[in-house]
Amino acid sequence: MIRPLVLLLALASPAAAQSVSNCDWQASAQAIAEPWEENTRTFANGRVRVAVLDTIEPAIGFAWLLVLSPPFSELGDRQCKVVGASEDIGFAGLFFDTLTSSYHPQTGLTLSVEARFYDAKVDGFSRKPVVVTLNQSTGAMTATYAEAAE
Repeated sequence: MIRPLVLLLALASPAAAQSVSNCDWQASAQAIAEPWEENTRTFANGRVRVAVLDTIEPAIGFAWLLVLSPPFSELGDRQCKVVGASEDIGFAGLFFDTLTSSYHPQTGLTLSVEARFYDAKVDGFSRKPVVVTLNQSTGAMTATYAEAAE
């Protein structure tokens, strides 16, 4: 029983790479954090939508960032991605009121939002900005932690 907990904590550590994955079970409309008005925003003239997802479990990684963005498919729908601490676990919290954005023609849209995660180094929780960069032309998306003071 201890091994799965150790694995879970390792996945949620800041050493784990932040993950951008195709939408799956986390992206259910039921998981959009309430109130919706405070947990969703649009960018790029409404072409990009981000939202906080609360999957409730696992408690150490319940929060995901949903990103709906170009490029559009032949049917006209946007790509759907989720950002988490790893492919298997989200963050221990997202502070959506800290969300900022910037745009640069060479790199695309950059979003930054404070995330809480389990940090094995301190045997507790830490908080850092997660920076998501999106190229709307290609659909390429990356996520990394930015260094920030606690």
